Amino acid sequence: MTTEMHYWLVKSEPYKYSFARLLADKRAVWDGVRNYEARNNLRAMKKGDLLLFYHSNEGKAVVGIARVAREAYPDPTAEGEDWSAIDVEPVISLKAPVELEVIKSDPFLTDIALLKRSRLSVVPVSAEHFEHVLALGKTKLPVRKTRRT
Repeated sequence: MTTEMHYWLVKSEPYKYSFARLLADKRAVWDGVRNYEARNNLRAMKKGDLLLFYHSNEGKAVVGIARVAREAYPDPTAEGEDWSAIDVEPVISLKAPVELEVIKSDPFLTDIALLKRSRLSVVPVSAEHFEHVLALGKTKLPVRKTRRT
């Protein structure tokens, strides 16, 4: 049985945690989110959902695709507080990073959450926007696109 795939965009400053490091680590805890809306987005993620990995501040570009490897659980860096973390794993690097200026200038992406909710570190992305960013990045996903439950 499969369920509907959902897509998200997560931001990380590359000096704190880059996509290259995720590729090397093969799996990472996505923690430290301290915004209620972003936390709720983490909690809505399901194992297998795909993530656009965006380098913020430096680079300002979508650079890779990651996957939710473990659904939301209590954030280990927020002892006694109600925050959540997920585990992520890399899927593929984009062949061409999709820079913020390209996203801003693309008429198809005018309502992508990266632009509409620019201060949030975790936002939902429509399937159409996800596929469009992949195309801009000259990248195709590996064959596996459905989630097993």
